[in-house]
Amino acid sequence: MVDNNGDGATALVIGGASGIGWATAKGLAGDGKRVIVADLNGDGAAARASELGAPHTGDEVNVTDEASVAALFERTGPLDVVVCTAGFSNISLIVDMPVDQFRSVVDVCLTGSLIVAKYAGRTLRDNGSLVWISSLNARQPAAGMSAYCAAKAGLSMLTQVAAIELATRGIRVNAVAPGFVLTPLTEGAAMVPGTIEGYTENTVLGRTGTPEDIAQAILYITKAPWLTGEVLDINGGAHMLRYPDVMGALQKLMGTA
Repeated sequence: MVDNNGDGATALVIGGASGIGWATAKGLAGDGKRVIVADLNGDGAAARASELGAPHTGDEVNVTDEASVAALFERTGPLDVVVCTAGFSNISLIVDMPVDQFRSVVDVCLTGSLIVAKYAGRTLRDNGSLVWISSLNARQPAAGMSAYCAAKAGLSMLTQVAAIELATRGIRVNAVAPGFVLTPLTEGAAMVPGTIEGYTENTVLGRTGTPEDIAQAILYITKAPWLTGEVLDINGGAHMLRYPDVMGALQKLMGTA
């Protein structure tokens, strides 16, 4: 008999080759689950799975390609936990935003999550858990981040709709909404002078997050049997203050402010 909360359970982590996804994969493996590490970087996913050792495996997936996602879930077979951390952002004022760049962010962060939910909903065992990554930007707007803010806000509502639809089989759907976490995704922003200071000054606990901070929350969610449709803020209290002016800092760096 499979125990969804531990030994015998199988977990798929999409975006598991780095950052929050990798921290989550390690946490789930440490919790006794067999982990499938999937990523756009298939070689990176395989390398991470090798670090975890048998019986963990690696695979490749592109969340914007439905055929790729469908094939991944066909290979995994029945699952108990699905975590999707795939996402990226760009920065541009709306009046300058190329529409294809806006769509590319929405395609990964929102449409990609829908595609994952479509096949996770078919593949997860009863009483399974689907978790994805929303953002502080789902509730806090930021100049220059229209695509990311809109996509993550949409993902927060998609979380609730999916939770309603999949509840008939006991499948719980939740999201974690991090503040600023130092990962490969945020390296570019971290290099802009004043950006880190702007985040920490507007974070009650006075520091940026770590991938492990978020992974701990995800592990909790996968074990919480009466939690669904929730977007859990993990941001050190940043949602209570204001979002830093990342665009202004970038314009100052480029001499266009």
